[in-house]
Amino acid sequence: MEQLKPRILIAKPGLDGHDRGAKVVARALRDAGMEVIYTGLRQTPEMVVEAALHEDADAIGLSILSGAHMPLVKRIMALLQENQMQDVPLFLGGIVPNDDIKELNELGVSGIFGPGASMDEIVAFIWEAVGNRPAGDVA
Repeated sequence: MEQLKPRILIAKPGLDGHDRGAKVVARALRDAGMEVIYTGLRQTPEMVVEAALHEDADAIGLSILSGAHMPLVKRIMALLQENQMQDVPLFLGGIVPNDDIKELNELGVSGIFGPGASMDEIVAFIWEAVGNRPAGDVA
C-alpha cells in the first residue's frame, strides 16, 4: 500500500530570531520523506494554528529558544482545542528547563527535544506520532 506523506508544520513563535535549529529539523524531516511547511520567524500563536489548519498539518513542531515556551504553548494548545485540532501532535524543540517538561506534557505536548537531540530521534518520533498510515486512511 502507498504511504501518506505526512505534512509537518514547523514554526518559530514569539520574538526569537534564531531559526537554524528549525531549519535543520525541517530538512531532516523532508529528507525522511515528509512534507514540511516552515512558517518563518516571529509567528503569533494565531498564525501558527491558522497555518496548521490551512495546510492540513499532521503535526506541528515549535522551535522556541526565548524562554517564552509556557505562554506560547498554552495559547497554541487553546487555539488547537478551539479549532477541533487537539488530535494534531505538537512537539517542541529548543531550550526547555527540566522543571517545565511535566507541565508541557500535561498541556498536551507530545515530544520535547532539547539541544543535542539527534535527527534520527526526532524523525522516529514524528513517524510514530503521525503513524505510517496507508494512503486513503483517515485517522
